[in-house]
Amino acid sequence: MNAVVLRELGEPEVLKLEKLPDPVPGPGDVVVRLNAAALNHRDIWIRRGRYAGIRLPIVLGSDGSGVVESVGASADRSLVGRAVVINPSLDWGTDTRVQSANFRILGLPDNGTYAERVAVPAENVVAKPEALSFEEAAAVPLASLTAYRAVVTRAAVSPGETVLVTGIGGGVALFVMQMCLVRGATVLVTSGSDEKIERAKALGASGGANYASGDWVKAILEKTSGRGPDVIIDSIGGETFERSLELVCPGGRIVTFGSTTGAARSIEVRRIFWKQLSVLGSTMGTPEEFSSALAFYSTGSLKPVIDRTFQLADAAHAHRRMEAAEQFGKIVLRIQ
Repeated sequence: MNAVVLRELGEPEVLKLEKLPDPVPGPGDVVVRLNAAALNHRDIWIRRGRYAGIRLPIVLGSDGSGVVESVGASADRSLVGRAVVINPSLDWGTDTRVQSANFRILGLPDNGTYAERVAVPAENVVAKPEALSFEEAAAVPLASLTAYRAVVTRAAVSPGETVLVTGIGGGVALFVMQMCLVRGATVLVTSGSDEKIERAKALGASGGANYASGDWVKAILEKTSGRGPDVIIDSIGGETFERSLELVCPGGRIVTFGSTTGAARSIEVRRIFWKQLSVLGSTMGTPEEFSSALAFYSTGSLKPVIDRTFQLADAAHAHRRMEAAEQFGKIVLRIQ
């Protein structure tokens, strides 16, 4: 099969299209012939050596959709021929509060979806919603699962609340925004691009602030009549997380699921206890949460936002676009 293989760390050019043996399913596995895959920032961090437990060579990619081609000895044979979406959250475990010691994400250490075929546990394939194309379905998994747990399970966003979503334009942030809107919240956003803020407003956001051209905390406070948002859902970390403690309203919640700008080095602890804040961490999610996240997109009334589609052989170009923060929505690789 054709696959994009990472054999050394570095710039996008290290991603090479190669011929690899077709995967063979283990007893409880299925092999999915992939029609489409999608990028995540995780892929960039692995390629650049900024991720724990890197093992090379590796086929990157956590998101994928396709058709089950074969199954292992103990897997359900009726799965063969079914159009599916892959849940990239492997071996979550039995505790819904936290992942198990065996938890991992598809695409490291297990070979992922930048390939024509991938082997995954049979329990990790879910029927593709008929309302979604293969490209749309491939855009959903990791980002929507992360968003669902952050919005529904951890933040418990309720109708009438105001939610600030930082860094709009990335895949997860857009899923967060969509899910908050469906749950009846008012959504504000931040970005370093006025164009991305306007595009978010076209999708339902009530407004936003450009952190590259002014005091975004002051701007958001003004948009909330000085009160601050009820909930902040953040993937940026660093100074953005630090200032979120200042911005969120008393009794509010902050959910963090990433730190793209690095560590927050100056946490003002008194803001947490004096404002009675809840600071919540969130990572991926359970199989049940994956099914619930997918259900948001099953009727066709809500669609994932796709930025651009590349051919599998052009994975390096896709990485460059994501690294330059040019995208608004998910970047997809077309395979079949």
